[in-house]
Amino acid sequence: MTKNNSSTTSTWSGMVPVDDTALFTTDTGGDGIPVIYLNGQFATQGYWAKVIADLGDGFRHITFDERARGKKSLKSADYSFEACVHDVDAVLAARGVEKAIVIGWSYGAFIAAHWASRNPERALGAVLVDGAEPSDWLDDAMEARIRKLFKRLAPITVLLRPTGLTPKLSPAQQAESNIELGKISRTEALGPVLDNITVQTRYVLASGASFGSRGDEQEKIRAAVGGVCERNPHIRLSAKVASNHDHILRKDFRAVADAVREVA
Repeated sequence: MTKNNSSTTSTWSGMVPVDDTALFTTDTGGDGIPVIYLNGQFATQGYWAKVIADLGDGFRHITFDERARGKKSLKSADYSFEACVHDVDAVLAARGVEKAIVIGWSYGAFIAAHWASRNPERALGAVLVDGAEPSDWLDDAMEARIRKLFKRLAPITVLLRPTGLTPKLSPAQQAESNIELGKISRTEALGPVLDNITVQTRYVLASGASFGSRGDEQEKIRAAVGGVCERNPHIRLSAKVASNHDHILRKDFRAVADAVREVA
């Protein structure tokens, strides 16, 4: 396997083995700048379709469904955040790509921030879409609320699972993943990660609420981005758009694509 950015002449899709599982991956190939897309916590690579279409052939687009997400990616014994960061390396290695722009939405933004922070020599830039904002939003009450939410959603998620719209994780596993994200989000945990980023990085922020949030909870979390940009000159706010968290990739895909162009 070559260590340089190899290219293919046509779109490839297939399973990438990693640890005890395999991830369904798509690579458009070509000689453009590689961009690897990191999904929301329980989302799939299909969410990026409009962003990819807007960016077009000037980029090489690599997408994949995380462990137990989508129709094809397999289950695993490990659904931790660290496993998700590890999967970025596994997918890039499988496609023969050494350096790439990393872009993530929601949960994927946290993965992107960690990967860019740990791999300054390999990250060609980073785009954080309505995620990776340091905030101490997790407390005992919120943890209980998360567990209750996923337990209540269980009948729906099980019903939709064959379509790939909901993950192959149990309600308890989904809740634990969300609670782990709350710990990763804490200012003392995420702040140093963001401060350590040395590549051009852009935020694209949504407005209003997200699924499961109440009132202005999400806007209070987003407010932390100002301090992040003040501390680190490599990080800037590219845009704050009208779409809410859940619709940003569909309704404001141009702003997201423009942020990729900025760091490229």
